[in-house]
Amino acid sequence: MAPPPLAGRAPANSDPLYLSTAVTLGGSAPPPRTLRVLWTVTLLAFPLAYLPGTAGQVCGVLRWLALLAAAIATVPYLYRAVRDGLLWRLRNKLILTYLLIGLTPVVLFFTLVFVAAYVASGQFAVHLAASHLQLQLDSMGTSDAGLAFALAQRAERGGDPAALLSPPDSRGSRQPVRSAFGRQLALYEDDRPLDVPGISGNDRTPLRLSDWLRKRQRGGQLKVFAADGGVLYLAVVDRVAAGPAHTITVIGSMPVTPALLNGVAEGLGEVTLLPGLVLEESRRTPSRSEMRRTRIVGGSRPPSTNLLDGQVGFRSTLSVIDWETGEVRLIPFTVTSRPSLLFEQLFGVGLTGRITDTVRLVFVLICIVFALLEVFAFYLAMRLTRAMTGSVEDLYAATLSIDSGDLAYRIQVRRNDQLADLCRSFNRMSWSMGRLLDEQKEKERLQSELSIAQEVQENLFPRANLQVPSLELHGVCRPARTVSGDYYDFLLFHDDQEHRRDVTGVGLALGDISGKGISAALLMATLHSAVRAYRFVTEELFTAGSRADTNDESLECGELFEAPSRILALLNRHLYRSTQPEKYATLFLAHYNERSHRLTYSNAGQLPPFLLGADGSVRTLTCGGTVVGLLDNARYQQETLTLHPGDLLVAYSDGVTEPENDFGDFGEDRLLEVVRQFRHEPLELISAEVMRALDAWIGGGEQPDDITLVLARRV
Repeated sequence: MAPPPLAGRAPANSDPLYLSTAVTLGGSAPPPRTLRVLWTVTLLAFPLAYLPGTAGQVCGVLRWLALLAAAIATVPYLYRAVRDGLLWRLRNKLILTYLLIGLTPVVLFFTLVFVAAYVASGQFAVHLAASHLQLQLDSMGTSDAGLAFALAQRAERGGDPAALLSPPDSRGSRQPVRSAFGRQLALYEDDRPLDVPGISGNDRTPLRLSDWLRKRQRGGQLKVFAADGGVLYLAVVDRVAAGPAHTITVIGSMPVTPALLNGVAEGLGEVTLLPGLVLEESRRTPSRSEMRRTRIVGGSRPPSTNLLDGQVGFRSTLSVIDWETGEVRLIPFTVTSRPSLLFEQLFGVGLTGRITDTVRLVFVLICIVFALLEVFAFYLAMRLTRAMTGSVEDLYAATLSIDSGDLAYRIQVRRNDQLADLCRSFNRMSWSMGRLLDEQKEKERLQSELSIAQEVQENLFPRANLQVPSLELHGVCRPARTVSGDYYDFLLFHDDQEHRRDVTGVGLALGDISGKGISAALLMATLHSAVRAYRFVTEELFTAGSRADTNDESLECGELFEAPSRILALLNRHLYRSTQPEKYATLFLAHYNERSHRLTYSNAGQLPPFLLGADGSVRTLTCGGTVVGLLDNARYQQETLTLHPGDLLVAYSDGVTEPENDFGDFGEDRLLEVVRQFRHEPLELISAEVMRALDAWIGGGEQPDDITLVLARRV
């Protein structure tokens, strides 16, 4: 198979429309000058933006404006380049269609699954870390609630609440109380701090009774994450009524330290808090060093178990109360973990290790199977695309070859599908086009030969109306096809054959050959030559020299053409013995004597001519016999009549009377009516009116037969 022509190259003999639309196919125009200028200005503006002074500032603003303008101007160019360049080929269109229809939903699905898994895993990890912190708060709240109710009951009975925690010794002094697990307590009675050695304060700033806490009603417990002085605490506040007039407030707190976060991050990975972001001393933004100093990190980043077990960080926020103002703020809360750890946290309780590994393995296998199926589907899509586009490219190359005139081009078909059948159909079409072109050439050759035959046949008819002293003659023949099977002729006889001075008579012949087309025309030429031959024999025998050579015996032979019946008998014998049996002709043959004005005729099967007399009488000329060339040794009769001045002889073929329409045949009556109407007009006008009447009768249909009309009028 020949390679397809270059895209964008049109055949040399293509029409201008093809050239105007195909010269840019398969390629894209170069970027316009405006787009090149915009990108040049953009590339120059970026390094110039680093110049000092006003020039650098101007270039800094200009580069972004130039980049925006270049990007906006590039989008239409890229669209046209992709449409006219990349997407011109059908293969690229099918691949893009497959990617959009087949691969895009898969990518979107896996993207959504990944995002959903990431969000769910992040929420799960953050939830676990926050739950562990909340458990610490709940534990503190349980112990502090009992202490607060005990102190309130002691104060309500009039005792010293501080003595409950630190009873005096024998000397009356109080022993300090050691805080458990790094916790600290702040005790207040009616907003007055209780003096309990060792229970309030530690190495950091203690949580005290702030103004926003004093406004809270008595009763209830408040468990919050609090920030004070850049330190993050787990804080529990209990305000319990001690009688109608007193209130006991217990503030328990525990600083959030790396050791605390180690317990929170156990089994998760690494937990990071940034309490420094809530520092608002003088409403200033904390610096990086302050945030690094106050950052609290617990746990460690776990190692991966396999290639797919990547490290993932999940970000969230923790609601923290600013202990000074009571405002709720958000601090960053980050959990760095791995999918394997979260998987164990999620399924480790309900599933054993082996079952967990099995579930993980099954999930991985399913992903691999679906990936292989996607690859296989993509491979099949590429194969199908190549098969379809290969056929289209073959058809495209074939159409260009056909357009250039190579009708012998054939597509090599190696498959058996609908596209292959389309290629085979194209091959059959190109073969049919070649055959039709050959037939058209042959038809043109035959038409040329028919045109030559028509010219030759026109020379057989009389070239002009002959001039006879006492008789007007006119004839017309209009073929139904290129050549005619009808025949008419006028034959003049002279007294002196050498100088042709005096016309002694004229012969009239009108015939109709069986059939149409070339065969009828050839037989018509045979008939014409035979009639002319008999006429020349007659002239030869009629000359004075011939009469002398034959001792005046040629007088009888000289009258040969004046006896049409004898001519018809000779013609019948000639045609019968020289043509096929089914070939015959009808022939009306007459001889007019100029001196006696007598007309001798014989009709061999031709439609009877009629003689329209000057007095309006009509006489049909029926004397004769059968058609010539059908029967051997046929005999014919003849009749002689005298033409008076004004008598009009009308001879015609069946093409004049047999044309029909919805009203029937044209008929002899209509022909006679037209002739009578214009009988005193010139013969050419009578003939034209007859033809006009015939055309009106036939209408828009095709002329059914050859039309021949011969008129002769005695003057």
